[in-house]
Amino acid sequence: MEPIRCGWCSASDLYKKYHDEEWGVPVYDDASLFEFLILETFQAGLSWITILNKRENFRAAFDHFDYKKIALYTEEKIESLLQDTGIIRNKLKIRAAVSNAQAFMKIQDEFGTFSDYIWKFTNGKPIINNPKTLKDVPATTPLSDEISKDLKKRGFKFVGSTVIYANMQATGMVNDHVENCWTRNE
Repeated sequence: MEPIRCGWCSASDLYKKYHDEEWGVPVYDDASLFEFLILETFQAGLSWITILNKRENFRAAFDHFDYKKIALYTEEKIESLLQDTGIIRNKLKIRAAVSNAQAFMKIQDEFGTFSDYIWKFTNGKPIINNPKTLKDVPATTPLSDEISKDLKKRGFKFVGSTVIYANMQATGMVNDHVENCWTRNE
């Protein structure tokens, strides 16, 4: 018998695997935090399953999300990414990945790690919400508004409050698994 999951992930086995193994699991590693942040920025305006289906292509195209390499991307590299049919070929989002890598490293310089910076917003611990259904899960919160504003001030792009809240969910800063989801208390 299939376990009960949050309703948004029932469309495919890839979605179920992501839900069961990654979504809502706290991430403190800078490399993983950067990957999620970049993937979320590319997801803006699209469905998450679109990004999951292209995730391996993104990893290959973006040097496995090595922010130090991405920060140094040249116009030639950006042009090659714009020709890569395996990823989302949005010029503004590709350029944002480069500038976001640069801003990411500035935060590391200031705070030691990006993890220390981002997790300070929740005092280093996940926020445990108690949604009964998907309708109870917000798209934004005052905290995602605050983080979005701070990231934008630091030069990040495509980091609106909705993107940031989705990123908080993905990286386990927020646990929004619905009440009867089998992973809720894992």
